Amino acid sequence: MSPYILSIFLFGLGLGTTITFASTHWLTAWMGLEINTLSILPLMARQHHPRAVEATAKYFLAQATAATALLFASTTNAWFSGVWEINQLSHPIPITMMTIAIALKVGLTPLHTWLPEVLQGLDLTTGLILSTWQKLAPIILLMQVQPHNGTTFILLGIASTLVGGWGGLNQTQLRKILAYSSIAHLGWLTIVLQFSPALSFLTLMTYFVMTFSTFLTFKLNNATSLNALATSWSKAPMLTALTPLVLLSLGGLPPLTGFMPKWLIIQELTKQDLPLLAALTAMTALLSLYFYLRLSYAMALTISPNNLAGTTPWRLPSLQSTLPLALATVGTLLLLPLTPTITSLLSL
Repeated sequence: MSPYILSIFLFGLGLGTTITFASTHWLTAWMGLEINTLSILPLMARQHHPRAVEATAKYFLAQATAATALLFASTTNAWFSGVWEINQLSHPIPITMMTIAIALKVGLTPLHTWLPEVLQGLDLTTGLILSTWQKLAPIILLMQVQPHNGTTFILLGIASTLVGGWGGLNQTQLRKILAYSSIAHLGWLTIVLQFSPALSFLTLMTYFVMTFSTFLTFKLNNATSLNALATSWSKAPMLTALTPLVLLSLGGLPPLTGFMPKWLIIQELTKQDLPLLAALTAMTALLSLYFYLRLSYAMALTISPNNLAGTTPWRLPSLQSTLPLALATVGTLLLLPLTPTITSLLSL
């Protein structure tokens, strides 16, 4: 793809998200989401591979359905209340429809089934964009809808943490594992959304840093499956030693960065007199932690069952920039001591 065409599509991604951020009207928010979707479709299909084309088609159908439902819900809300402003929601029917539409857009359970299949058909760079940047605009809308629909958000969040944990247990493809990891993290974010939007935003940013580091690690090793991951020790030994820590940070194990949002969310749920919900949420984290441990074990403690000629891959020099990976890895591992500063800045 030409660099000029690529820059236009990337500009479209930024423009669509910015329009949704700045919107107070449902039509302009919908327009920003559509610009965002139409900008990423060529990036997804640029591989000219049947799997990539299939993933693009599935993503387009899911996003088009969600956008149609969102537009219909906003029209219904305008019919009931006479206003189009995002913060002027009054009737439960359009509120529920909007919640379901946004849940489909980001991949919350039970509307998550498109996400693992789509992510599996993409290359790691486009998958990184889909797992991070594409979630910003819908989640900002979700934060504006949440005061009106608290119980639905708790149910969606608990279901997402359970499905995100159970779904990744038996997977061998790294992109599907990262898709279920995304579903589980979105569940944590959604559970606490009605109690502390600032904490939800902190959870989202922490997830972005950890996912950025994980995707870049897999991209540097050119690994898309457990078998390929087991041979990465011969390509980058130092990175192989650090990657299990990155994965355990995604699982929320102290004293790594990923423990911070889970700790604060459980603390917030306890403050809201929801100890059973806090306990159930903490136990679902063990499901996700299991398959992160499985990835760590496959990468650092085993050797892939290949013949002698295929055991050690060619050690070709990587042309990728390692500075973003270094910064993301440091953030993934070492931000926990800054928790008091971050919470004071966000007024948690």
